[in-house]
Amino acid sequence: MEVFKMKEKCIDMIQYGYIALQQFPKSEKFTLAADIKRYMYSLLENIVKLANLRDKKRILKNIDICLEMLKTFIRLARDLKFLSIKKYEIISRHIVELGKMNGGYWKSLKG
Repeated sequence: MEVFKMKEKCIDMIQYGYIALQQFPKSEKFTLAADIKRYMYSLLENIVKLANLRDKKRILKNIDICLEMLKTFIRLARDLKFLSIKKYEIISRHIVELGKMNGGYWKSLKG
């Protein structure tokens, strides 16, 4: 059930991310915006793997890495003024919530 919730939250983030990335300048459509999209999809892929593969710890670590890269790229986009503060805050909330879900899954494996 946890993985299903993570997947749904990730899809929500991707859907909002596409809206937010539309305001990027054309010069960034195939660079920073593309990197953000790539990590959003990589995050979704790892969440799907989490439900279907045995090596949960490795996959959870990959999810952590994707989340950290997304945080960094989103902050960079905000600092470069490609992303409004409001859109930055909304995407950041999605990332933080996914991080908490991932941490909760870690704890459930250890407990």
